[in-house]
Amino acid sequence: MNPAVWAPRAERVALRAPRHGEDLPMTPIGDGWWRAAVALSEGDEYGFVLDGGGARPDPRSRRQPHGVHELSAVFDAEAYEWRDGAWNGRQLAGGVVYELHIGTFTPEGTLDAASRRLDHLVELGVDFVELLPVNAFNGTHNWGYDGVLWFAVHEAYGGPSAYQRFVDACHAAGLGVIQDVVYNHLGPSGNYLPEFGPYLRDAEANTWGSSVDLDEHEVRRYILDNAAMWVRDFHVDGLRLDAVHALRDRRTPHMLRELAETVDALSAHLGRPITLIAESDLNDAGLITAREADGFGLTAQWSDDYHHALHVALTGETSGYYADFAPLAALVKASTRGFFHDGTFSSFRGREHGRPIDPRLPAWRLVTFSQDHDQIGNRAAGDRLSQTLDEGRLAVAAVLTVLSPFTPMLFMGEEWGASTPWQFFTSHPEAELGEATARGRKAEFARMGWDEALVPDPQDPATFERSKLDWAERDAAPHARLLELYRRLIALRRSVAGLTDPDFGRMTASADEDERWFRLGRPGAEILVDFSAEAVRIPVPPGWEVALATDASARLADGIATLPPRSAIVIVPSEV
Repeated sequence: MNPAVWAPRAERVALRAPRHGEDLPMTPIGDGWWRAAVALSEGDEYGFVLDGGGARPDPRSRRQPHGVHELSAVFDAEAYEWRDGAWNGRQLAGGVVYELHIGTFTPEGTLDAASRRLDHLVELGVDFVELLPVNAFNGTHNWGYDGVLWFAVHEAYGGPSAYQRFVDACHAAGLGVIQDVVYNHLGPSGNYLPEFGPYLRDAEANTWGSSVDLDEHEVRRYILDNAAMWVRDFHVDGLRLDAVHALRDRRTPHMLRELAETVDALSAHLGRPITLIAESDLNDAGLITAREADGFGLTAQWSDDYHHALHVALTGETSGYYADFAPLAALVKASTRGFFHDGTFSSFRGREHGRPIDPRLPAWRLVTFSQDHDQIGNRAAGDRLSQTLDEGRLAVAAVLTVLSPFTPMLFMGEEWGASTPWQFFTSHPEAELGEATARGRKAEFARMGWDEALVPDPQDPATFERSKLDWAERDAAPHARLLELYRRLIALRRSVAGLTDPDFGRMTASADEDERWFRLGRPGAEILVDFSAEAVRIPVPPGWEVALATDASARLADGIATLPPRSAIVIVPSEV
């Protein structure tokens, strides 16, 4: 490796590589780039000295063995002997996604430990593992969204070599890997990029800090190269793009369109599908509209509206952004039109929000869920649905998550009703930053009317430990019953073609607000749900039979489905 770095803000740049002795002056080679006339080998530690200051890690560092404030280390991505030559990838359409956080998925909190749990995911029946961000951040543990070196895999997880082993193991098990990446901001500690060049717009901020300067060609290249790295060097099958509404781009084409074009070209070269999934707060399907139709051409995007409508139906919570989703009609609309707010007034935002989805778009391009890291972890106590709902309503949540018309996503432990919370945790080594984070967390929830006493200290190591899955409970009642239901639902989704039919025009839904029942119609299947505390009777077409019931006392006879309280059934045409 011949070290090079983009540092247009520096007048002098030197390479610090302890194995080579004294700092070595680097030569400017144009457009703000500098190069050193020395070759570094695997494992060599190095950094860059700007204008005689302290050594800084490489902005494109592939490994940070001693943390984000210390020297980088050379990592040869081509040294690993991949065993996934027969892996042809997996398309998102028809798939089921499983979101997990490496640090809390297992007691060890490493990539290698996660690899040893893949048999659980295979038996569950999911198709993709989606990892929360793994790029290098300061401290030992956090959610991953405070990354400052996007090309390096967090060392405590096992570093880049462990990441390659993990992806290889997933492919051997038949699982695709989607990596969550954060291109809209950098974390608060260890962010030296502004010393090198104009990576950020200091005068423009989003929710998490200064905006990334997408007007700069080299900053765009930095993002595009990072995306290509995950696909090329780590063999991932897709990227989940965090909060793309915070990517403020004034250039043409938009950064997201350019990213989609780059990834599509790489996909064609590699001969396997590569998925790009956007998290967006805009309710604008232009992200997933084909570029030929003036869209950005991303593969899919999250639909929080489906989560909100389902959450309210299950819990009755109507505070904050849940207020507009109180009637079951919200679930009816979200289930058949993708977005609830599609140009309608949002009371939470105080304005009209969203745009209608073109019904010609396939429904699988929306990713939906009843729980995810944000919707759990950004509650005051980080409580899951399993900590407030009974077994019947958890079963209903399972049915409407897995059998939604969209691409379902599960959050780790959801499948067995994990009793452990998933809370907001940090490990900032700087005492002042840790205290500010804790104060800000409490103040945020106080403004929303939550009891401050419910908010755990994110810096307390116990908050992190509490958030780890308890695998010992998985096979004990009632967890084992819920786990078996998820397995049956995923298998049913595969066996009944209509349950993965993506045509919006072939979906129907209705609800009774008084009796609190909901009905979702798909080609060759119907899902009936009783959200109430009383049994309900729902007329059904003749010649249908029960394919799955969450309560054994459910009955289907004489054109009437009788559902016990808080239960669901799936019916299909009877075999002749």
